[in-house]
Amino acid sequence: MAKQISSKILDAILQVVKRSPQGASLEEILQALVPPLPRRSLQRYLAFLAAEDRLNVSGKARSRRYHLPVKESKQPIDIILPPDVSLVKDNAIPLSSAALSIQASVRQPIQARRPVGYNREFLDKYRPNETYYLSENTRNHLLEIGKSTDNARPAGTYARQILNRLLIDLSWNSSRLEGNTYSLLETERLLELGEVPEGKDSIEAQMILNHKAAIEFMVESAEQMRFNSFTIFNLHALLSDNLLRDQRACGSLRSTPVGIAKSVYQPLAIPQLISEYFQQILDTADAIADPFEQSFFAMVQLPYLQPFLDVNKRVSRLAANISLIRGNLCPLSFVDVPEQVYVSGLLGVYELNRIELLREVYVWAYERSSSLYSATRQELGEPDLFRLRHRSLIITIIGEIIRKCMDKQTAVAAIKQKAAILATDDQAKFIEIIETELMSLHKGNIARFRLKPTEYDEWLKTWH
Repeated sequence: MAKQISSKILDAILQVVKRSPQGASLEEILQALVPPLPRRSLQRYLAFLAAEDRLNVSGKARSRRYHLPVKESKQPIDIILPPDVSLVKDNAIPLSSAALSIQASVRQPIQARRPVGYNREFLDKYRPNETYYLSENTRNHLLEIGKSTDNARPAGTYARQILNRLLIDLSWNSSRLEGNTYSLLETERLLELGEVPEGKDSIEAQMILNHKAAIEFMVESAEQMRFNSFTIFNLHALLSDNLLRDQRACGSLRSTPVGIAKSVYQPLAIPQLISEYFQQILDTADAIADPFEQSFFAMVQLPYLQPFLDVNKRVSRLAANISLIRGNLCPLSFVDVPEQVYVSGLLGVYELNRIELLREVYVWAYERSSSLYSATRQELGEPDLFRLRHRSLIITIIGEIIRKCMDKQTAVAAIKQKAAILATDDQAKFIEIIETELMSLHKGNIARFRLKPTEYDEWLKTWH
C-alpha cells in the first residue's frame, strides 16, 4: 500500500482531519479533498493511516469518524496567527503544517514582518542534480501523471496536440493570477475572434494576447528551446509587449530598482549583479536533468531575482513549462490555482527563502493540469460535488443558451446574470463550469443537457 500512494495524498487527508477537532466523516473528507479522490481509494488510504496509528477511528458505518491521535492534534504550528488571518477558509489546496506556517507569516501585517534583501546564498547553495526542491517520490509521481505516449516523438508534440485548449487555459489562468478580470469564455472570444468585451480595460486584452504569442513561440521552438538568455528574453519581450512605458525594457534586464507590493522584500538593485545572478540561474537551470525539478527551480528563482522591470511572475510561469513542453509532458496551465495562495507561496520565497508553500501549490497545480489534459486515467474520478449541487441550474442555463441560439457575447452576459443568484464565493467557479461545458459541447454529449441535434446544429451557426 505505501508504495502505491504518495505522501502528498496522505498529508492532504491528515490536514483535512486536523481541521475537524470533533473528527471527520468519510463524506466530509471526500468533499474537502482537491482534486477529489475516488471513494474506494480514500477508504483504502484511511484504512492504511489507521493501521499505521496515524489516525484513530470511532463509530461504525455512517457514524464512523476519523481523528488525529491526541499527541498530534495538540501540536501547534510554529507561529502565532494574527486574529484576522484564516488558514482554512480560502485554501482550496490542502497544505502541510510547514506550508501553513509560511502562509501565516507572510499574511501578518506588513509592519510585523522583517524587511529583507536578496540573499545570494539561496541560489549559491543549490547544486544541480545534487540539491532538490522536489523529492524523488514527488518527481516520480509527477512523471507518472504527466507522461504521454509521445515521449519518443519530436519535442513539443504533446503541446501541439492540445494547443488550442492550452492557449486558452494557460493564457487565462496566468492572466487571472495577475488580477485580470476576463472570464474563460471572454478569453476564448478574444483569442479566436479578436473581440474585446465592452467595459474591459485594454491592458487586460493586451496581457492575454501576449500570453498567446508567448505560448505559440514556446511550442513552435520547442526543439531549440533551452534555459538561456535568448529564450527567457524573448518570453519577456512577448509577455510585456505594449505593456511597458519604455519598449526598450521588453526583453532586457532592468537597470533600475523595483519594489514588491505588499511585501517587505527589496529585490537587488545593482545592474551588474542582476546580470551575473540571472546568468547563474539560467546556467543552473539548464544543468538540471529532471524536467520537474527544472520547472519548479525556474518558478522559484526567476521571480526571486526580479530580473525585469515588470512581468517577472508571468515569465516564471511560462518558463516553468519549458522542460515540460520540450519533454512531451503534460504542460502546467495553473488551472484552478487560487491567486491568494499562489502569491503567499511567492512571498514565502521572497521574505523567508522557504519553498514549501509554493512547492505544494506547484504539485497541486500540476495534478490539476494533468487530470485536465491526460487522455487516460487509471481510475474514474468521483463526481464533483459542486457540479452535483448545481446540476439542475447548469442544465437549465446551458439549455437556454443553445435553444435561444445565443452568441458568445450574449452568453457571457446571461451566465453572469444567472450566477448572481448564487453565494458570492460560488459565482466565479459556477461561471467557469458553464463556460467550460459550452466550450466542450459536441453532438456526442448534448444529451446531458436534454438537447436535440437540430437545436445544437442551429446554435452552432450563431456560436461560431
